[in-house]
Amino acid sequence: MSDDSRYEAVCSRDARFDGEFFFAVATTGIYCRPSCPATTPRRKNVRFFPTSAAAQGAGFRACRRCRPDAVPGSADWNARADAVGRAMRMIGDGVVDREGVSGLAARLGYSARQVQRQLTAELGAGPVALARAQRAHTARILLQTTALRASEIAFAAGFSSVRQFNDTLREIYAATPTELRAARPEKSSRPGSAGTAGGVLGTNDGTAGVPLRLAYRGPYDTTQVFDYLARRALAGVEETVGTAGARTYRRTLRLPHACAIVEIDERPGDGWLECRLRLTELRDLTTAIQRIRRLFDLDADPYAVAERLGADAALAPLVDARPGLRSPGTADPHELAVRAVLGQQVSVAAGRVLGDALVAAYGKPLERPDGGLTHLFPGAEDLAGAPFEELGMPESRRGTLRALAAALANGTVRLDAGADRDRAEKELLGLRGIGPWTAGYIRMRALSDPDVLLESDVAVRAGARGAGAYLEDSEGWRPWRSYAMHHLWNAPRPRPA
Repeated sequence: MSDDSRYEAVCSRDARFDGEFFFAVATTGIYCRPSCPATTPRRKNVRFFPTSAAAQGAGFRACRRCRPDAVPGSADWNARADAVGRAMRMIGDGVVDREGVSGLAARLGYSARQVQRQLTAELGAGPVALARAQRAHTARILLQTTALRASEIAFAAGFSSVRQFNDTLREIYAATPTELRAARPEKSSRPGSAGTAGGVLGTNDGTAGVPLRLAYRGPYDTTQVFDYLARRALAGVEETVGTAGARTYRRTLRLPHACAIVEIDERPGDGWLECRLRLTELRDLTTAIQRIRRLFDLDADPYAVAERLGADAALAPLVDARPGLRSPGTADPHELAVRAVLGQQVSVAAGRVLGDALVAAYGKPLERPDGGLTHLFPGAEDLAGAPFEELGMPESRRGTLRALAAALANGTVRLDAGADRDRAEKELLGLRGIGPWTAGYIRMRALSDPDVLLESDVAVRAGARGAGAYLEDSEGWRPWRSYAMHHLWNAPRPRPA
């Protein structure tokens, strides 16, 4: 987009571009999202920025009316496989907060100076500034949804000192922590969900925790996503409760510092999903939010997907029938990879039975069961030497599981948020017993790659006569072939010839 086309989006308050860019007004010192309802500023007073961190670095503070820090992320960060895209995914996952810029650079395979230069040149902000903007957003969430003391929130959000916390909030929001807390929304996501004053957030009654509104852009097919997750839910780790249209998906999470429980409601709000997070360690909040967003594909751009796939004559009817269809990712890439191997060459139902048995045998029990949630999915290190005799699978398949778990545990195969997708797929294919379909499926979901084509599934869904045409046209579906796969999976099965 040119700056003139960006200004047109601002004039029309086009929410499709929220999170894709930000604009700032020189006369007020404020930056906003494109859909901000305030009076449209004059063109000569407007500046555009690719990230909120860049706007903050230029001295602008966040608009209190449109809250630009609460927008969906750019779909570019999932679509791009270069160093900048990988870095943005890792910063979102909290790598800079946990490991510093040197840790981020080591994961990318560059020097810290190179990473700083690349991010600043393209995004107008370096890794420290990008992580700082994210910490400020986390702090605002905690201030407005919990009764925690400001000092507790400062360290939970990742700040190194209370003074740094106070200075950052004043600079970004032009408000003190006390003023931000006083400005909390009148209506929380659920009565009684303000949180507790420390320790484990929440109780076993399912009503407490950190309430969140997880923003998305465009239409969102909640039925498709909840059906997809419900069919694959593993006993003890996941459950879907309620009736269709008003379901709640619940699951346990293994996070960098501790475990957590998350609940997401099927019924959408006005551009968001209601979520409740119960954390053992508040330091995990940012990471937990990003992993839930990847699981529910909340940073997707459904307009770009529909435009590209809808131009294909064969896919157009499917795209029209399912607006807002998503490509669900995962909250735990290692878990997804193990489950993909379990599901090789069996039905979804059979793979679920194997997964249930795996959790029962090797999962880590929660200290306090919560409804149907009783376990964390077993970690890769727990499975590397396991016999898997309880699963009733041939030794060759059990060997594949052990090899995968060992490769994940020792880092031979990396599936973290910023992993190199081509390299990860190559390493997976190097493990005995993992073929192209399994490696591609892991790439699609564990690495949130929006451009994966599973050719064998295309052949089945299109029928023998139509498979060739689909595969021939699939280059035109780039970079959204994962969404094409979900449209084909949701399409009526072709009748036998």
